[in-house]
Amino acid sequence: MTSSVPTIEIVALSQTFDLAQLFAPGEDQAVRVVRPEEVSNPERIEIALAWRPEGKAFDAYPNLKMVSSIAAGVDSILACPSLRQDTVVTRVRDHSQADLMAGFAAFQVIWHHRRMGDYIANQARHVWDRSFRPQAPGSVTVGVLGYGLMGRKCAMAIAAMGFRVVVARNSVSVVSEVVPDGVEVFAGPDAIHTVAAQADILVNILPLTDTTRDILDHDFFARMRKGAALVQMGRGEHMIEDDLLSALDSGHLSGASVDVFRQEPPEVDHPFWSHPKIMVTPHKASDTSPAEVLRQVLENFAALREGRLPPGLVNREAGY
Repeated sequence: MTSSVPTIEIVALSQTFDLAQLFAPGEDQAVRVVRPEEVSNPERIEIALAWRPEGKAFDAYPNLKMVSSIAAGVDSILACPSLRQDTVVTRVRDHSQADLMAGFAAFQVIWHHRRMGDYIANQARHVWDRSFRPQAPGSVTVGVLGYGLMGRKCAMAIAAMGFRVVVARNSVSVVSEVVPDGVEVFAGPDAIHTVAAQADILVNILPLTDTTRDILDHDFFARMRKGAALVQMGRGEHMIEDDLLSALDSGHLSGASVDVFRQEPPEVDHPFWSHPKIMVTPHKASDTSPAEVLRQVLENFAALREGRLPPGLVNREAGY
């Protein structure tokens, strides 16, 4: 029997990925994600799925009501010149994705705490060296910049391993949820500097806003403890890459894990690739399944049509 429910057509707008291929329909044919050249009538398009859209991406769709990011980040969408003020922007909020992010953060904390890079290097040289004795987790402070869904999950996972965790959040409003054992939250515009100054290992998972762009710079690294390590898994635009190199090469920072870059992928001759103190991963700290992304797109759009606030609604002023 043929379903009488009309297929919802969503235009895919990205300079980086072929979203139509990535979100090709499975058994559920209720949604069809199409490339701009496959749109027969632009006036019928009400939803766009986007990631790093080009500057004029939204101009062709006069009745566009909602733009959804394919992930938690929305900075490239909000910065797009053709995005209209009356178009709702939503993002993905996935607890499974947050669990993946937390696992990645916990792995990186262990990597730096236990100096796992030394063992990789020793293996290549056939060296058996057991001389390093790590500090007890309780005497190591891990800082987490950002306390949204992802930041909370990361802080909880790291604290569960026995580390002292200090967290920076921008909002000073009272948080309804109970702060987990082993976690201390600092709030306000200077919280990130307070946390950075205490952390032996610092995990960045901030959203990208006007106030956080370029925040990981020379002055910021100078505030960090000598010998501290950085786990950069927020946005590539948070960090001045040359300043990280200077902090590492001077010995002020002991190491870094970098999952996000200003340009992705980085050039083949980018100095991070071969730097002995840097672990590079290809923006894979976490993922959400295409099916879950589309489920949330439809959920958000249904709420919008019914006059309710979409669960994934983005506050344009805040930037997330």
